[in-house]
Amino acid sequence: MNNTKQYLDQQEAIQLQDRIVSFMRDFKIGTLLRKNGIRKMRGVSPLTLFSVIFSLPFEGVTFSKGIVRNSSLGFSKDAAYDFLKNPRYNWRKFMLALAAIVVRCFDMLTSEEREKVLIFDDSTYDRSRSKAVELLAWIYDHNIGRSLKGFKLLTLGWGDGNSFLPLDFVLCSSTNEEKRLQGITKEMDKRCCGYKRRLEAMAKSTSHLEAMVKRAISAGIEANYILIDSWFCFPVILATLGQHLPVICMAKDMKTVLYQYKGQRMRLSKLTACCGKGQGRPRSLPVRW
Repeated sequence: MNNTKQYLDQQEAIQLQDRIVSFMRDFKIGTLLRKNGIRKMRGVSPLTLFSVIFSLPFEGVTFSKGIVRNSSLGFSKDAAYDFLKNPRYNWRKFMLALAAIVVRCFDMLTSEEREKVLIFDDSTYDRSRSKAVELLAWIYDHNIGRSLKGFKLLTLGWGDGNSFLPLDFVLCSSTNEEKRLQGITKEMDKRCCGYKRRLEAMAKSTSHLEAMVKRAISAGIEANYILIDSWFCFPVILATLGQHLPVICMAKDMKTVLYQYKGQRMRLSKLTACCGKGQGRPRSLPVRW
């Protein structure tokens, strides 16, 4: 029985590896890496490193077990760390270029009438056990109602109702210098991607929204709407993003934000009371702020 299970596990591992190799070949991952400045400097090739790191979550193996403590690899852990932290590698551009190819594949498999959306979301990236991470800061988590050490992860994704693909992300530190536990500790070329990412982290998260949308559209990714939650529902954000695509969001009742409906300006609470919820499908109201 043990021999049979071991044989089946080996066959499953071989099939998984074949699928990963096929994905790398069909989507021309090596070419995408080179186009985005991710090239071999010494030792093992970037494609080999990327393939090994990419396969870890599919194999259910952690980075520590799969690379740091794995002596059967043809490279050391330092090669993997250097590959991931190189400030000149444009991982954002690579990720967006790969996502654009995958989106085009999805488009060929789905109906043209299916509505596609760009989705913004921010979540807390907990690094409570960390001490010396660059730009580590105290971040308030609204879900647990207290501050913790970490970052705010702002993500832009693409969805069509069945599939979801991440397109872009920004790890945001605190804009308040007093709340940042670490500063920028490494000297680097101010023209490189790594330095620009560090400047982004110290800026207000809402300042990145339009730039992320423009990058996605420039990459050829098509969408019908932008979806955001109530945290981003401010007139200036809606007006800015609305210049690119119609925006759908859950509005929140604020004293300083008034909506215009049938010639009257009113708060959201009065607007909903005036229109009434009714039964059945929710109503779509033509309003302006």
